[in-house]
Amino acid sequence: MTIEQLYAVYKTFPSIQTDTRKLKAGDIFFALKGDNFNGNQFAQSALDAGAAFAVIDEAAYLTDSKMMLVPDALKALQELALHHRRQFSIPFIAITGSNGKTTTKELVHAVLSTTYRTATTEGNLNNHIGIPLTLLKIQPDAQMAVIEMGANHQKEIESYCLYTEPTHGLITNLGKAHLEGFGGVEGVRKGKGELFDYLRLHGGTAFVLWDDEHLQQKAEGITKVIRYGQFEGDITGRALPAAGGEETFLAVELSRGANTGAIHTQLVGDYNLPNVLAAVAIGKHFGVEDRLIRESIEAYKPANSRSQLVEKDGNHIILDAYNANPSSMRAAIENLARLPAADKVLMLGAMAELGDESLQEHQHIIDLISRYKWKSVVLVGGDFGKITHPFIQLANSAVAHDWLQQQHFSNVHLLIKGSRSMQMEKVL
Repeated sequence: MTIEQLYAVYKTFPSIQTDTRKLKAGDIFFALKGDNFNGNQFAQSALDAGAAFAVIDEAAYLTDSKMMLVPDALKALQELALHHRRQFSIPFIAITGSNGKTTTKELVHAVLSTTYRTATTEGNLNNHIGIPLTLLKIQPDAQMAVIEMGANHQKEIESYCLYTEPTHGLITNLGKAHLEGFGGVEGVRKGKGELFDYLRLHGGTAFVLWDDEHLQQKAEGITKVIRYGQFEGDITGRALPAAGGEETFLAVELSRGANTGAIHTQLVGDYNLPNVLAAVAIGKHFGVEDRLIRESIEAYKPANSRSQLVEKDGNHIILDAYNANPSSMRAAIENLARLPAADKVLMLGAMAELGDESLQEHQHIIDLISRYKWKSVVLVGGDFGKITHPFIQLANSAVAHDWLQQQHFSNVHLLIKGSRSMQMEKVL
């Protein structure tokens, strides 16, 4: 079974599924493998459930004429995605970084969609399976594609570029995320920088946050660079100061490169400023009208526990619990500390995948918290519990939920944040 033959089947049945629980009639099922499962075992049940074909990579499971045997099902999926991607001559914009990838991707998609038929990553399907599935969902009439790339080790972004073949790219930042897998901060910078390495070799265009000297360095040698930031760049802007104790959403004033007027977002925290400026820079580069840039960013409302503002029982809750690392945790804490509100509460879950630096990074967060005045501070689980500190220490998000229920807070500003494994959204 060649990729060309498989692509001919895909053109007739252009819907791919890797999970039989989500299967629809007419899907092509790819039998992928994981640490605790073998998709080949589910190939026959996928056909029985209505799959048009099943792609398998173990001959022992070849029991039906609708099964297609390949050497490696995952590699076949990725090669099929590359073959489909090469049917397009449109811009493919790749977005990676330590923090803010999904928010930036959603903002860029919102801006471009005002003017172009724009395909993008659904949710956070940004890994070695999600990216090929995203590519294979791009419709023939698409005019733009925005692809999010996540990574937790070196060479991962490089591998994604091989079948995404981005023409444009953006790295949101180079922070302290997945330190265990990357081998430290320098490993993060090298791994995320693989996107710019690809653009440099293939004559691509980079959108660069010029406030970040490390990103400037990573962009060296790329001939086509669009700069954005607070201080220098083709697009510059600043976060407008909060108007009062109830002001939480980010408002942005542009000073160079666009005449949008003030952009009043539904994003919490001025740490989202670079994400907004990135969307403006990309919109301007592709000729989106200033008015449409402003309106689309203002209309975007975050979901999935990412910089969400939740009004509950008279309290203003910043729910930013989808994930956390030292960089994003510090930004969220400092953002709440700057707000002029009187009563502020922190409920922070432990951070994951920090390797040997985990205890030190958790201590840094405790030191940061100690600089400010809070009504209450609750630290939940993980390495927070291995450090002596003066704050409330709870075992998990379920116990934290019970604690919050007992407080009967009113008119407080509450930040809820933690790594995905802590499931801090359950506090609410």
